[in-house]
Amino acid sequence: VQLQASGGGLVQAGGSLRLSCTASGRRFSDYSMGWFRQAPGKDREFVAEISWRGGSRSYSDSVKGRFIISRDNSGNTVYLQMNSLNIEDTAVYYCAADYRSSVITGRVDYWGKGTLVTVSS
Repeated sequence: VQLQASGGGLVQAGGSLRLSCTASGRRFSDYSMGWFRQAPGKDREFVAEISWRGGSRSYSDSVKGRFIISRDNSGNTVYLQMNSLNIEDTAVYYCAADYRSSVITGRVDYWGKGTLVTVSS
């Protein structure tokens, strides 16, 4: 599976962005999809996950209530709607895919290249 993330950019605190990650190469609907992020000088951390069946979503405590993950199996794309952004959300965001298993641990089958999100004050 090849994963291509897009949608990053510069946004003011309190604003919104939507990230997209488009997959190719395998049957997208068989993969749980997730987003991770890595801020400067910090380890990569889990952000959000949507199960391969699409019925289950999980979020880190730091984004719960502000971010929404969704998927469009017909378009082979997973989205991350990010609202009420703050400076601490500044990071490179990566999408990840795992065959019919949770991505939360970070031990996944595939990673995409990251997209940079910068939140300014």
